[in-house]
Amino acid sequence: MSLSQNAPTSKAKKREELKKQYTDGEEIGSDDDLTRGKRRKTDKEKEKLEESELVEMKKLENLIFGSLYSPVTFGKEEEEDGSALFHVDRSAVRQIPDYEDDDDEENGQAVETRKGEAAWEDEEEKQINIDIASVNRLRKLRKEENEGLISGSEYIARLRAHHAKLNPGTDWARPDSQIIDGESSDDDDTQDGGVDDILRTNEDLVVKSRGNKLCAGRLEYSQLVDANAADPSNGAINSVHFHQNAQLLLTAGLDRRLRFFQIDGKRNTKIQSIFLEDCPIHKAAFLPNGSQVIVSGRRKFFYSFDLEKAKFDKIGPLVGREEKSLEQFEVSQDSNTIAFVGNEGYILLVSTKTKELIGTLKMNGSVRSLAFSDDGKHLLSSGGDGQIYVWDLRTMKCLYKGVDEGSTCGTSLCSSLNGALFASGTDRGIVNIYKKSEFVGGKRKPIKTVDNLTSKIDFMKFNHDAQILAIVSTRNKNSVKLVHVPSLTVFSNWPPPNSTMHYPRCLDFSPGSGFMAMGNAAGKVLLYKLHHYQNA
Repeated sequence: MSLSQNAPTSKAKKREELKKQYTDGEEIGSDDDLTRGKRRKTDKEKEKLEESELVEMKKLENLIFGSLYSPVTFGKEEEEDGSALFHVDRSAVRQIPDYEDDDDEENGQAVETRKGEAAWEDEEEKQINIDIASVNRLRKLRKEENEGLISGSEYIARLRAHHAKLNPGTDWARPDSQIIDGESSDDDDTQDGGVDDILRTNEDLVVKSRGNKLCAGRLEYSQLVDANAADPSNGAINSVHFHQNAQLLLTAGLDRRLRFFQIDGKRNTKIQSIFLEDCPIHKAAFLPNGSQVIVSGRRKFFYSFDLEKAKFDKIGPLVGREEKSLEQFEVSQDSNTIAFVGNEGYILLVSTKTKELIGTLKMNGSVRSLAFSDDGKHLLSSGGDGQIYVWDLRTMKCLYKGVDEGSTCGTSLCSSLNGALFASGTDRGIVNIYKKSEFVGGKRKPIKTVDNLTSKIDFMKFNHDAQILAIVSTRNKNSVKLVHVPSLTVFSNWPPPNSTMHYPRCLDFSPGSGFMAMGNAAGKVLLYKLHHYQNA
């Protein structure tokens, strides 16, 4: 009881003491002290208000005029209210970065950003290795056939180079050719030659092929619109041939029509169609100089079509000859001579200028195939005796005769443009590839024997740089093989899977090998783009 009664008494006493102190004005301060305190609070509030107004004015200046006095720097946090709407781009002005080392500042050396250098590099790229041989789509990045692992940085560099090759840019759009501030374009043209150098020549303004080696294994290609889609043939296509300008393609076949198309890979517009009433066409070809077209069939005569005059001339029968068919022929690379397959082992040589017989060559067996070599100076022939003949047309004599290994009857011949290689096809589907110098020198062993086809070889063709050899057999569907000549291996992805080539009849490469055209028995001319070659 005593505790509970004493507690309120002590509290009451304290309250009375506090009231007394308040009324007496002790220890709380006088009226002067209270006035000073209010003034201090007012001054502080004014200062805060002025600071807030100053901040608001700066924000307003930034919104209207941009960050003129405090440029934005990367790596610093922005204010809570957001960044300015407009910024002044000072990247063109050479400045010393904020993160520059103190040592450089002391020495007075300013670190400048070099043109073309990456702003950031991934260090892991140098540590990663990529196997470009194991992935089919990456094999095109190889520089050597046996190349496998490369570093990540090298992989990126090759991807960029491959993209630049597929999408060539223009000189004026490249950084190293841009006009510097204060210099005029006229000055650049004067210093570098500029437009004057272009106008001094009539050469084609086309990116030239750099002579890169074609990789073995898989061929990079894409199928385009059929070359004769504008006017398909009603019969089998027996001949396709590109003009030397790479834009004009002729097609001919048993429907007796000679057609010309302008090849662009998209529309392939038909230019002209000519009907030959008395001659189903077995072969048609441009002269290498592009001036004429030679057309033949199973007739005693042949036709010559002058492209400039748009005029047909009927030639034959040849004086002193009794051949009933002149359907097979070859034209020399110098456009001077036409060689026809004759009867009983004879080869008939006709001048392209006079269209008259200028000489004959005689084999021991029947003649089945011909091929010119060395710019028309030499002629190769093969036939029923299983031997290959090399003729010198300047002396009209046989330079060398040798057995074609494994052949009982030669059915097809072709030679590379430079004359270094030639290929021989047989009736058993075997193709032998020879080096001409070794064969003429007595070495009869072929450098490669291709036996991927089982039926008679009817047609063969080297492309312009002899890196691809096309082999065609007309007996079976899709019976076309493409050989990678440098490695002497067959491309594994040709013919294309699930392809509709039908029965192939003929094939030709454009002068720069950018296009490949193939005629079939269904009257279509299939057109393909070979991505390795930049020029048509």
